[in-house]
Amino acid sequence: MNLHEWFQKGITPDPYIESMEQNQKNLIKIYDQFTVPEEDMPFFNKLKAKQLLSIVITEDWCGDAMLNVPIFLRIAEVAGIETRFLKRDENLELMDQYLTNGKSRSIPKIIVIEENGRELFNWGPRAPELQAFIDNSIAALPPKEADDFKEKQQEMLKFVTKAYRDNKEFHSFVYQDLKKTFAK
Repeated sequence: MNLHEWFQKGITPDPYIESMEQNQKNLIKIYDQFTVPEEDMPFFNKLKAKQLLSIVITEDWCGDAMLNVPIFLRIAEVAGIETRFLKRDENLELMDQYLTNGKSRSIPKIIVIEENGRELFNWGPRAPELQAFIDNSIAALPPKEADDFKEKQQEMLKFVTKAYRDNKEFHSFVYQDLKKTFAK
């Protein structure tokens, strides 16, 4: 399938968000908290004429998607980008074309295409500053063989989720990295 066919296969944001069971509340909270800065509105408004489309490869359980998707949706609203969602695990043929570092099925992946299906760019799974935050969080865990590894890993995941949800600087990192990608 070409990217336009993948886009047609996807579901629109509202039904996708309504179907969420794990991270729906946090995703909605981030969406409600974030707005595109007023000074950037002209930049994104200019994109409306291009009639861009986007495919978001994601899963409900993904913390990075919980953070990145609502910020992207705010940009998509301003830029007039019609967005469709595909679940990663049900669409591995597409996901495997967008592996992180050529090997990992990391999500979300946001693929922005022209109306004819030509890819303009793809983005994801996270902004560089958040990659450093995750790398540092993982480095602080005990070795996998340690008795308390699972417990410490769960604590880290709760901490990361809360930071993603509440830290406005993290929201800004995602926004700035997405904006930079659009500007290329």
